Amino acid sequence: MAPLHCLVIDEAAQLKECESTIPLQLSGLHHAILIGDERQLPAIVNSKISEKAGFGRSLFERLVKLGCNSHLLNIQYRMHPSISLFPNKEFYGSQVLDAQNVKETGYRRRFLQGDMFESYSFINIAHGKEEFVEKQSFKNTVEAAAAADIVGRLFKDINGTGKKISIGIISPYLAQVHAIQEKIGKFISDSDSAFSVSVGTVDGFQGEEEDLIIISTVRSNENGSVGFVSNPQRANVALTRARFCLWILGNEATLVKSGSIWKKIVNDAKHRRCFYDAEEDESLAQAITESLIEQGRLDVLLQTHSPLFRNARWMVFFSDDFRRSAARVGNVRICKEVLSLLARLSNGWRQHQSRKKRSQMVHNGISSPLIEQYNVSGQLNMIWTVDILQENSFCIQVLKVWDILPSSDIPKLAQRLDTLFRNYTEEQMNRCLYKCMEGNLVVPMRWAVDSCSDRQGSGGEADAVQLPKSLASICLEDEPSATGKAARKQWRLKRN
Repeated sequence: MAPLHCLVIDEAAQLKECESTIPLQLSGLHHAILIGDERQLPAIVNSKISEKAGFGRSLFERLVKLGCNSHLLNIQYRMHPSISLFPNKEFYGSQVLDAQNVKETGYRRRFLQGDMFESYSFINIAHGKEEFVEKQSFKNTVEAAAAADIVGRLFKDINGTGKKISIGIISPYLAQVHAIQEKIGKFISDSDSAFSVSVGTVDGFQGEEEDLIIISTVRSNENGSVGFVSNPQRANVALTRARFCLWILGNEATLVKSGSIWKKIVNDAKHRRCFYDAEEDESLAQAITESLIEQGRLDVLLQTHSPLFRNARWMVFFSDDFRRSAARVGNVRICKEVLSLLARLSNGWRQHQSRKKRSQMVHNGISSPLIEQYNVSGQLNMIWTVDILQENSFCIQVLKVWDILPSSDIPKLAQRLDTLFRNYTEEQMNRCLYKCMEGNLVVPMRWAVDSCSDRQGSGGEADAVQLPKSLASICLEDEPSATGKAARKQWRLKRN
């Protein structure tokens, strides 16, 4: 072989120092040019002892630290400016310029509708849960479900349009890569030149690029522990793989509490108004809800601010008996039916029941006019009532769900409710029974606290509670009409 005078080593920052010495031994070399980025991931060293000893350091990094003359390639031709903004400022001291091609109007691509899916966004997955798999790696099933939902929607919108898109889904953890691959397997297998999806670790994606990158950060815990996710070099690689769009999925609270580079990323997204809660998007909210059901995490869904009730018209409260009974259901199909029923009730839907049918479900006690019984899957019955809650200067109608149980157990529950409602005045009972209709939906009423007296037979002045409209995915298709009138009906109490 003829002598070589010049040696060029690409990705030199990823080579261990000992590896770089191999080509440097070629005879006749006069010049060596090392191309790389020491601010991104170095070579992989499996031994913790070797890593601590610095054996993973590259010759490139050593020379930079020794003060050897280096040249920054200060124009980037890949990322939309909204994507390059943070890594450029954080890792390169704002020295890198955006090339003219990425600043063109045509470089701004919109793959899904909604501000959440602009060129750059952080999407908060508040109800995710990290799992340590086989003592080796972490996964977050809720984040995987969210990523799969996004990919499914992209395929639906782009398939058959003639448009092309390449998608990369990256995560720091191999277990999460496998979880996502399992969720979107059909899209990976069907990948072609028009719609391609690849899933891999951050380390595996170094040097790669795609039109759209989705990052799943995985970690979700109360103490802010994020492990090697805190590595700035790993974050730099993850943030610089996308051409047109970069969407980050993560738990805001965990990442901020970590105090790592990810705290800066979250705060930067908030400052730039690129921060969104996943539940703001109805499709993501539905995907998250279904994932929580499959995991049996009903405790999360039975919270006032869960994806199920976050934008509901009615406030919903659950008894401890209901929570315990719901946790024992086990059957995913029945759980979905229960939660679907709760979602519809919280948004104003009501099942038509005759007084004759009502009298069949409970004994004729003091609670009889208030108790509602809705059948679930032909086996169980959900028992609920309307109650009055004082909030600030108003008394507001709310829903109280007491239990889900077989028909044979309903009389015992009714007797307990009789004891509770026996302390209510006639006025309080009447307020529980008033109905305000908006179209076909029942909306909660409210009264000024001053009018919430014990005067019998006085309804007082009441208004419908004006709360945000419900998520379209978990409510009836009919929107409430803008003009609803209170349909009031007095009930006289029968006391034994």
